Amino acid sequence: MENNGDVVFRAIQIVEVAAGKFDQLLVQRRLSDLPDNPLVMAVSHSSLNYKDALCAFGNPGIGCEYPHTPGMDAIGKVVVDHSGTFSRGDELLVTGYDLGMHTPGGLAERIAIPPGWALVLPQGLNARESMALGTAGLTAALCVEKLLDSGATPQDGEVLVTGATGGVGSIAVALLAKLGFRVAAVTGKLESADFLAALGAWKVIDRETLAPFASKAMTKPPWAWAVDTVGGETLFNVIKSLAYGGGVAACGMASGAQFHASVLPFIRRGISLLGVDSVALPIEKKAGVWHLFADQWSIGDQLNRIAEDISLGQVPEYLARLHRGHGIGRYVVDMSL
Repeated sequence: MENNGDVVFRAIQIVEVAAGKFDQLLVQRRLSDLPDNPLVMAVSHSSLNYKDALCAFGNPGIGCEYPHTPGMDAIGKVVVDHSGTFSRGDELLVTGYDLGMHTPGGLAERIAIPPGWALVLPQGLNARESMALGTAGLTAALCVEKLLDSGATPQDGEVLVTGATGGVGSIAVALLAKLGFRVAAVTGKLESADFLAALGAWKVIDRETLAPFASKAMTKPPWAWAVDTVGGETLFNVIKSLAYGGGVAACGMASGAQFHASVLPFIRRGISLLGVDSVALPIEKKAGVWHLFADQWSIGDQLNRIAEDISLGQVPEYLARLHRGHGIGRYVVDMSL
């Protein structure tokens, strides 16, 4: 749409309507409302992440300033790039950095960003697949890469994945299963056991199984390695239950940013705590992971099970679902719906 030469487009906007109360609105914005960054993209697809939901409901730890458009992920075509880095019509993928934080994010039909945040979509991935993966998929792949770099092999034993029905967890389950690992998927949503089994989970475990570990310095080690998407006390319950020489790739804090720890698992079993960040990762390293997803680590068939397509107008409803902890898998926002 044009309005006096200024492009008008749809976007989700988070507005603080009273102290501590936020509305999630579908609004029209103008291109002139966006920051003066060199690269302007017409977004075809975005996705929802837990961090977007936290921003949408005013979580003070996220640091969004309101009114604000969230959305950490976006794919679309170049409208203009004043830096000369990309050409008009190039299909570009953007995840993380400041997108959806202080910079208006991908839950909109236009974004304006620095060109250093974007990369050309690799051959072997289409736009929908890239957003079915998005930040969650990138994070899951980095977790798996950390375990492999630490020496993990399928012969070591089971790999535990916490928060397994979430975006990162479900993709981690599918990717580890593809690579031949036996995955023990932990969830508080046992009604989703069939969903996890279809992704390749070896077994599905009620998250309450980990609760008795809290009173112990260490437990018998049922698992060789782990991916933890939950944080809080769950993370240390996982650490104390890993076999000798194992490790856990930690990437989330849905259950809290702090946990009470003991040195015993680290000095008696040689356990490794492997931190994972996908937001500020250098673009070259992000590109390497995306090329893996386009080739050896392709889970295209599983993405159809993991991801649900929604319209931009449905985003407020689904952000609320994520914020309540009721999300399953991934939600791809298709701007054409």
